[in-house]
Amino acid sequence: MIEDQLRRRGIGDDRVLRAMSEIPRERFVPKELARMAYDDRALEIGLGQTISQPYIVAYMTEQLQLQPTHRILEIGTGSGYQTAVLASLCETVYSVECLPELSEKTQVRLHQLGLTNIRYAIRDGTLGWPEHAPYERIIVTAGAPDIPGPLLDQVQVGGKMILPIGNHKAQQLVLIEKKDNRFVEFPLIGCRFVKLIGQRGWKAP
Repeated sequence: MIEDQLRRRGIGDDRVLRAMSEIPRERFVPKELARMAYDDRALEIGLGQTISQPYIVAYMTEQLQLQPTHRILEIGTGSGYQTAVLASLCETVYSVECLPELSEKTQVRLHQLGLTNIRYAIRDGTLGWPEHAPYERIIVTAGAPDIPGPLLDQVQVGGKMILPIGNHKAQQLVLIEKKDNRFVEFPLIGCRFVKLIGQRGWKAP
């Protein structure tokens, strides 16, 4: 995975590559899919959710240029794989999930892996987690129709946010940097994520 899917496709951050080489991805997928855990594709994890393909996890993480002192807000705990990668690279991860059953299972999994620098909340991710704002970095792991305003408000000056923007079939990753009182957007690669459900995202089915 590291050589064929990541390094050969341009992922060069050694800290990101090391973290992904050490985290057992098979622990984050259903047992019947364990043999496909390292394939270059997203996999179903139940409740209509997926674990992103390794390349997308690495790409989004690398774009954030994480430092060991950073506090990062993650919108969409999901399987917890992206959470684990982030927790290996920064000081604290504040991870928000709107599905209680998914969050509870993932918290157990990450605890079993010894990751103790993660804080969890079950709430509307489109509203962020303002009690701990501002954050040096924000990552959104579900596709939104537009950039949720409350998340912009929670980015620290000099900070960055990455998220997929588009319709329910396809999105584009966008990197946003907060410079003083303005935001600069950088369009990146195409992608496809599950919907970001919430007040400032898609309505629940």
